[in-house]
Amino acid sequence: MSGRAVFYHLTRSGLEETLLMILTRAQEAGWRVVVRGAEPARLEVLDRRLWGGVGDTGFLAHGLEGGDHDADQPILLGIGPLPTGMQGLVLLDGAETSAAESAELQRVWVLFDGADEAQVAGARLLWKGLTEGGMAAQYWTEDSGRWAMKVEKAAQAEV
Repeated sequence: MSGRAVFYHLTRSGLEETLLMILTRAQEAGWRVVVRGAEPARLEVLDRRLWGGVGDTGFLAHGLEGGDHDADQPILLGIGPLPTGMQGLVLLDGAETSAAESAELQRVWVLFDGADEAQVAGARLLWKGLTEGGMAAQYWTEDSGRWAMKVEKAAQAEV
């Protein structure tokens, strides 16, 4: 396992603002990314927001899962399995992954609402599953008003 899971505990910044930051950086790195949500309706809203931009930022080229060109999208919004060739996966609203599915990814980002106890509990379980599966992980919070890494766990060697 070569990648890393990065958990963002949202307490001040909104989901869309944080997602845009992540996707912009991933795109600058040349990575192809899936944004997986638990609810298709949320993804449809994000689809419109990403084409229109957020704040002063321009659009980010992407597609909704189920189109003719899913495998070619730089950013794919969906709920299904990862297409071949993706380097990153963003999980929203309690969406999940496994250590096996994430094994070949460069990055898994988990965005969870700090005011939603179910999302916090789900993020804890996901941290446990991914790190026990051998993935390195970081936990970021914005308690001080800026994003800061609070916890880092190195990847475990495969047995």
